[in-house]
Amino acid sequence: MSGAETRTGVTGNTPLTYAQLLEANNAIQICGDETYWLCVTRTVQGSKLFPVSAYILLSYANAFYRYPEVLRKIEKNMRAEDVADRCRGIGMKVQAATMGWCLPAFYLLGREWLLSLGLLRPQDAAEDIAYVMDFWRRFELGWHRNNGHINNAAYGHRSQILPNRRLEVFKADIFPCVPGEPLHEATLGFLATVSQYAFLTACECRLNTANTGPYKLDDDQEMLVRDFMDMGESSLPWLDGVTADITYNNLTVTMAARGCHFDILDDWGSFESKPEFRGEMLSGVGLYTSDLLTDGHVPVGMGSPEELTATLNKITEELKVAMNKLWLRMADWSRDQLMDAGALMYYASIKDIAHVAGCFEVSDWLEIDPRAERLRPILNDEYADLALGELVGYLTLPNQVMSPFEMMKHSNKPQRVLTPLPLSILAGEDYVPTVGPIQPGSTTLDPKNDRYNTTRGTLTLAEYNQAVRDYTPESLTPKYRFLCETWVKYNAHTELANELYKIDQRNSRTLKGRGTGKGPV
Repeated sequence: MSGAETRTGVTGNTPLTYAQLLEANNAIQICGDETYWLCVTRTVQGSKLFPVSAYILLSYANAFYRYPEVLRKIEKNMRAEDVADRCRGIGMKVQAATMGWCLPAFYLLGREWLLSLGLLRPQDAAEDIAYVMDFWRRFELGWHRNNGHINNAAYGHRSQILPNRRLEVFKADIFPCVPGEPLHEATLGFLATVSQYAFLTACECRLNTANTGPYKLDDDQEMLVRDFMDMGESSLPWLDGVTADITYNNLTVTMAARGCHFDILDDWGSFESKPEFRGEMLSGVGLYTSDLLTDGHVPVGMGSPEELTATLNKITEELKVAMNKLWLRMADWSRDQLMDAGALMYYASIKDIAHVAGCFEVSDWLEIDPRAERLRPILNDEYADLALGELVGYLTLPNQVMSPFEMMKHSNKPQRVLTPLPLSILAGEDYVPTVGPIQPGSTTLDPKNDRYNTTRGTLTLAEYNQAVRDYTPESLTPKYRFLCETWVKYNAHTELANELYKIDQRNSRTLKGRGTGKGPV
């Protein structure tokens, strides 16, 4: 995007204020610091099939040109903080990784790459940038409302977002297991298969898997809540047909571990433990499904250890069959199809917030914008690998270099990942306020079938959007929505608190109808 190219026909909105620019730059810096830490401390991603670096860069450009408008469209239906409330207690693709990091990072890294190419000035798209950062901040504060942090990094790399009432159910209903038992073996087999399956469905990246926690169960056990998402016919067109027999689009595993402490759960949803977690440390398991049409997590096969064992084995076989079909489909793709699928997987990592607002449209999320498409010719493997490495690791691009007196967080080098907005805008410096509306895009992939796997069966997109708009989970009705953890602490003895707890206990095998246990029931 050059200044001359986008200035034509662009109409600015309300002028930016000093406070808005300061808040935007603070959000940019928070994202930049965490991006560097993640990219230099986590494992390197690679693939023998997908051109990963190339599709990542294409996704970044697509995000820069499209995120502002798709977010504004969402907020015409539901504000960012309300979206966070709607999806905080379900296992959909609205997680720490997608919203806490992907949303701001993909958008800002797209901007940074365009800056390095000379297609953008630091002040351009200023109103878009301030808006995207404000949307992110409001969503994150809503998502983390139970702990008050803005992302996992601010919480010492923890992701404890669920309320006490949900965690009580998870703990009470989890089935203990030990190595050698059928449930233990079925769980390990399922986790190995579903992890491999989720990696493939996400075009050999980790965006279909998430972890939250850790949560302390007792002096020797901690629990992770592991989500596996978009496993069936969902918003990803390459899953159409090959995953028609997948029963559950989203699955949540409550996983207890004994003898280790999960000391890191970062903004990519990755975890580390001391000592390193091994299969024999698994001490308990539970299984649930959820989506926008459920009020929280619904148990799957949780009637008995034997039922859960059989359920895990059945789902494992479903996944293996679908995975073989998907391999055959992807193996026949051209390079452009591989790039499109990977780029759309990354770009559309935040797509479920449009489902939350009941305004998902295929053209918004499953097309490459022509302004991003024009960059495809330079994205050979050699250039893409080098450019991505410079952008998120080496930080030697001219736009990433700071004053020689400064020392970056985590490296002490005079560099920064992301460029702030210049405050000179307030003094009247010329700038382009926005990239403008979404332009009609394209894709080399097959069109998306009008089929969406939900807990109410397979729906058309129109039916799905309408069902979401018509449904409000009881826990989010005005009577209960703002009964936060602080309120519960001081009002656990009241009938209203009992009612709130009973909502989460409806499907519990052990706690149904118990309430808080501290007042009239």
